Amino acid sequence: MKDKYIIYFISRTKANMIKFIENKLKENDLTDLIPTHGNILTALYESDKKLTMKEISKKIGKDKSTVTSLVNKLIDLGYVKKEKCTKDKRVTYISLTQKAKNIEDKFNFISSQVKETAYKDFTKEEKEEFLRLLRKLSSNFKIENDKYI
Repeated sequence: MKDKYIIYFISRTKANMIKFIENKLKENDLTDLIPTHGNILTALYESDKKLTMKEISKKIGKDKSTVTSLVNKLIDLGYVKKEKCTKDKRVTYISLTQKAKNIEDKFNFISSQVKETAYKDFTKEEKEEFLRLLRKLSSNFKIENDKYI
């Protein structure tokens, strides 16, 4: 087995997925968004409420500084807004604007196309096994990286 190509295939798959999402965003007149905005919008759509930066960061598995940068861009684009907590001024909530709510159907359609394309010709068992193996692969690297913290 040519397992030495694992990094190559993971990198190529990620690049192809990003290009696919970019094409779908363009097709749906959402050219102001980039694929990495999707994780934040998904977290907010799924929560159906406001979230803190920390909660978003945890949900999407990105560090707080990355989330802050992406959220600030989404604020500039008018998709999300910040609001201070009335009980604790140190806490800032992020919530969807009407502009983001207006594109939710398009966004969900693109997400379904991504999943449909990713799992094309996969059996239910193959999808489950693939996801199990990806989680295992990710966990292996997380365990090793945690040694450096």
